[in-house]
Amino acid sequence: MNVVSSTLTAAILLSVSLFPVVTPMKASAQDAPALRLFNANRPLIIAHRGYMQFAPENTLPSFKLAIEVGADLVELDYYHSQDGVPIVFHDSTLDRTTDAVKRWGGQKIRVDSKTAAEIQSLDAGSWFDPKYAGTRMPLLTEALDAIQGAGGVTLIERKQGDAATCVKILRDKNLINQVVVQSFDWQYLKAFNQMEPRQVLGALGPPGTLADGSRPGDRPKPMDAAWLDDLMKTGAKLAVWNDQVSKESVAEAHQRGLKVWVYTINDPAAANKLLDMGVDGIITNNPGLLWKTLALRAAK
Repeated sequence: MNVVSSTLTAAILLSVSLFPVVTPMKASAQDAPALRLFNANRPLIIAHRGYMQFAPENTLPSFKLAIEVGADLVELDYYHSQDGVPIVFHDSTLDRTTDAVKRWGGQKIRVDSKTAAEIQSLDAGSWFDPKYAGTRMPLLTEALDAIQGAGGVTLIERKQGDAATCVKILRDKNLINQVVVQSFDWQYLKAFNQMEPRQVLGALGPPGTLADGSRPGDRPKPMDAAWLDDLMKTGAKLAVWNDQVSKESVAEAHQRGLKVWVYTINDPAAANKLLDMGVDGIITNNPGLLWKTLALRAAK
């Protein structure tokens, strides 16, 4: 058995025995996956760009591994292509995780400078491992079909693009509250909430843009009451912060009816420290390792 298989197997066994996965299902609005995960009485494990420890990030193979290991949510990022199609990608440029530079020459080739068809013609797997040669970057619609169709729950991070396009996709696919949507652009979240107030949203922080469209400038980065005041204006139910949180700020968020997820944690010691503070979810590159961390805490 290889390293990936053994890690996945161990994590699945631990998660099933000690932390049953919240299985998505079609039901009433209150039973929608996003709401049930929001109301879960245990910490959530969220796979960052899929299981990017063992597969090329933001690709279908990475999402598949994350679902196999029982991640509560599978996170992905999206930009709009030159022709306005939401496509799954993390960076603003294609250079790092595709063969765009080799194919087209130059550097810093922006995602929004190419059509969706051009982007999908690229190899997005060879940079990670030759066995993933030919892996494509999926459209947002393709990624949603793959993740939701396999029983997963998608955490959509908007990197670029208008709220109306994402709202339309989710409505057309009957995915309102079957997924969670998050962004560092709190103005985007406010616009999304005004169009679709039912949808569970996560406000990533510290933000790049506040709900009124202004920039936060040099404000201190740790999550505090002032940040939470601004976050409440977006309509978001989740404060999704970096590790600059405290037990007091987590408690403050909980008093306001918010849940707190923290990114991107790959170390068991750091995860345990955050769990001791009462955080409700951890975004990680290695969900198998974090399942093991939760299992060991429960076994004490």
